[in-house]
Amino acid sequence: MNFLNAYAEYGAVGIIVILFVMMIVNLMKSQKLQNEDLDNIRQSIAKAEIKTANVESIVLKMLDRWNKSDDKSEGFRNAIVSELNDVTDDLSYIKGRINGKA
Repeated sequence: MNFLNAYAEYGAVGIIVILFVMMIVNLMKSQKLQNEDLDNIRQSIAKAEIKTANVESIVLKMLDRWNKSDDKSEGFRNAIVSELNDVTDDLSYIKGRINGKA
């Protein structure tokens, strides 16, 4: 009877130990898969950050270019207004001369 009791006791402990080892191995495999997924996510995030930085750089350059273009066109408009004012002054002077003689 002692042999049967010992076998039953060690058999149950043996099964529990085997199940525990299987659980540890399964957890290790799961952890490895999770680490691979995390590495893929990190790589994707790095790529997205690079693309975002590139887009930001392009947008800033485009805005800077528009600002320069606006400054140039504003200077051109101011020059035209100045010339029109000069022509208007000359025309008023000639008009006054004509009205003064008539």
